[in-house]
Amino acid sequence: MTSDNSRADGEVWDPFGTLHRALWIGGGQWAGKSTVARLLAVQYGVTAYHYDYHDARGHNDRRIARRVALGEPATEPDLDRTWVHTTPEEMAAETLAGFPERFQWALDDLRALVSGLPIIAEGWGLRPELVAPVIDSPRRMIVMVPAPEFRDQQVRELPRAASFGHRVSDPARAQANRLARDRLVAEDAVRQAHQLGIRVIAIDGSRDAAAIAEIVADHFGPCLRERDRNS
Repeated sequence: MTSDNSRADGEVWDPFGTLHRALWIGGGQWAGKSTVARLLAVQYGVTAYHYDYHDARGHNDRRIARRVALGEPATEPDLDRTWVHTTPEEMAAETLAGFPERFQWALDDLRALVSGLPIIAEGWGLRPELVAPVIDSPRRMIVMVPAPEFRDQQVRELPRAASFGHRVSDPARAQANRLARDRLVAEDAVRQAHQLGIRVIAIDGSRDAAAIAEIVADHFGPCLRERDRNS
């Protein structure tokens, strides 16, 4: 028996060829992945898929259904337990364990998109080990991670990074736990990428978003021009 997302031969189900032609930007939080994807979408006319947006909004019904199926309460878990009384290591392990199922939801979104050019999918849940079985070449993925100094800069300057958005008893500790979790998850993405031969870019703030987008475009170069080659 196979899952709804795979065929009997083990291939990932891809009825419109969208997944195998997609370009993937994974990595750590606060690395500028969304900005780079938007810049490339405008410059090359491709479609950008923002994983974080869909995961936080469009997938919430699936998240609730999953909790119910596991016999857990349908409501969100206690926020203090999640963010204040859990160690960053435990938080990272739980996040990594949940990525595979969340990735399947993203694949469902992407299957419904058809474009004359590849779709650029970006987000921290687009993990190298999950994307690798879908792509035909490491050139179809790149991993962006923030260097410590750039992460600190983002926390100082980005409102959504600088403050903790949930009501908890100890916001400072929750924020510290979140940032430490994000660092651990990013480090794991780098390890996985290196094992799979997928390129990693460390973002240190020395180059602006446009310059990083040029580097990513050069990496994806042949794939971005697929339509011209195939016409």
